[in-house]
Amino acid sequence: MPRTVQAPTDPSTSETAEANTAEAKTADRPPRQTPEPAKSRDTPSADPDERSVHRDASPAPDPTVYELIDRSVHASAAKLTMGLSPAALAGAYLDWASHLAFSPGKQMELAASAFSKFTRLTDYAGRAAFGEANTPVATALPQDHRFRAKGWANWPFNVMQQSFLTAEAWWEEATSGVHGVTRQHEKMAAFCARQMLDAVSPSNQAATNPEIVARTIHEGGANLLRGAQNAFKDMVATAAHDDPPGTGTFRPGETVAITPGKVVFRNHLMELIQYAPATGTVHPEPVLIVPAWIMKYYILDLSPQNSLVRYLVGQGHTVFAISWRNPGAEDRNVGMDDYVAQGPHAALEAIGAIVPDTKVHAVGYCLGGTLLSITAAAMGRDGDDRLASVTLFAAQTDFTEAGELTLFINESQLAFLDDMMWERGYLDSSQMAGAFQILRSNDLIWSKVVRDYLLGERAPMIDLMAWNADATRLPYRMHIEYLTHLFLNNDLAEGRYRVGGRTISVGDIRCPIFAVGTEQDHVAPWRSAYKIHLLADTDVTFVLTSGGHNAGIVSEPGHKRRHYRIRTTRVDDHYVDPDTYIASTPVNEGSWWPELSAFFGAHSGERTAPPPMGAPAAGYAPVCDAPGTYVLMR
Repeated sequence: MPRTVQAPTDPSTSETAEANTAEAKTADRPPRQTPEPAKSRDTPSADPDERSVHRDASPAPDPTVYELIDRSVHASAAKLTMGLSPAALAGAYLDWASHLAFSPGKQMELAASAFSKFTRLTDYAGRAAFGEANTPVATALPQDHRFRAKGWANWPFNVMQQSFLTAEAWWEEATSGVHGVTRQHEKMAAFCARQMLDAVSPSNQAATNPEIVARTIHEGGANLLRGAQNAFKDMVATAAHDDPPGTGTFRPGETVAITPGKVVFRNHLMELIQYAPATGTVHPEPVLIVPAWIMKYYILDLSPQNSLVRYLVGQGHTVFAISWRNPGAEDRNVGMDDYVAQGPHAALEAIGAIVPDTKVHAVGYCLGGTLLSITAAAMGRDGDDRLASVTLFAAQTDFTEAGELTLFINESQLAFLDDMMWERGYLDSSQMAGAFQILRSNDLIWSKVVRDYLLGERAPMIDLMAWNADATRLPYRMHIEYLTHLFLNNDLAEGRYRVGGRTISVGDIRCPIFAVGTEQDHVAPWRSAYKIHLLADTDVTFVLTSGGHNAGIVSEPGHKRRHYRIRTTRVDDHYVDPDTYIASTPVNEGSWWPELSAFFGAHSGERTAPPPMGAPAAGYAPVCDAPGTYVLMR
């Protein structure tokens, strides 16, 4: 993907000056209540007891020389641990090991289990050596695809496979059910055991994987030579901070993110894109898309055939989308309040000038959905009724079951992250990507080792994979506030989250909500996204679709093997728990996108002529063509 010069950050520069300040643009319109700027680092908490109960997310004062030493040591260590706190890992291990050491009953249970498994495995190995029919000692989990090749049924690979799965099952028993271990430490201990086992899995070794052995014999070792070449190229690309091979085929504005449109507003944090109409008439209420700033926005405008933006425009919707700036060290003190004020609020002001006197359908994806929930709750608190509906894609408002990322979200980990980000002022994209790879090592690390380096194959690059490699950074202050207030303290769900210095409640969102969860989401599990039913005081339409955090959302009509469930719970209806939802909601084949378009249509007025592109008289003249400049920042 093309590398571009960093966009200027000084508002007096010519690029930013093309769009006047928000104050000048709104001078002739009635003022609306917007969030106050983020509190300075010296502003005390409004709640004198807050610090004693919940971690304070405000950046600390400038560190002393002694604290700088600690920060430097921790930042250096983070480069080796991929951002994981050694103290957090040690604490989890000691919690598990000390409780296990003081539990003779559990030890006896594990010893009996080990003897039983060893006896059965010995019998299995003896029968397998003579080719007799055999009952497996252990079976792989449904999501584990490592041992599905036919060769694993043959001796001696079947014995290797069963030995590994038996050990895996025993360690699962050993790291769970130890009385007294905290739930998080138990999960961390199990996670670490899985990581060590995965590293020595017979599927990852050339001599013990039947598929690799057969390929090596058939090709005379050429696959291993190609694999070595692939490994060398990847090491060189990593050292040079280059993109993975093939990503250059998918360039924003050339092959992806090519839906026609104009950037009609730009501030320091975002560019607002207005897409050109594709139909003679449109629904009067426009759609505003708020993506997460941990990703580039064009996941919703990939190739023409799977672009949600293009689909909605084709259905007669006027679509606006926020394209976030890729922050640098100069943005270290940009906080969540800044993202609210310069993101959705600034976008709504611009849309109000371009499509006046009309409500907006707001859509948020992942962290962008959480930000939209925060914004909508603040608007509800302030009596601001500009939203026609709120749509949340794989987004969370309650973080008590926030997926695998919560595995390492505790005081120790946040302190380590704080020190790690202090030097640079942001969380580097490679560090964030590394954390996701560790959490899903089988899918993202070891499968690549087997395919690329041992089989000598390269998976063809697709638009979604290329987008995933186009990573972004996270500002220091925002990331600490986000992890502390949402993941660690769960302030949004529990009524402590503040916007502009005052608390908000998701219950103040009174416009209808359309929420989407995905069945295989490891980032925002659908049961966590489903908790919007417990927090919102309005009608909630919940869609559960097949796929994961990204592929489940990019689920265009015509995509094979897609299905979804959909159910609307009215504000006066009784609560339906997730298990009942699954059992009582029928499965529909195909894409859920038409349901979203129909939802917008049901909450919109009669179709009318498309609005103009921008509003030059109000200060919102088009700045440049879509996809803009911020999406190209590296």
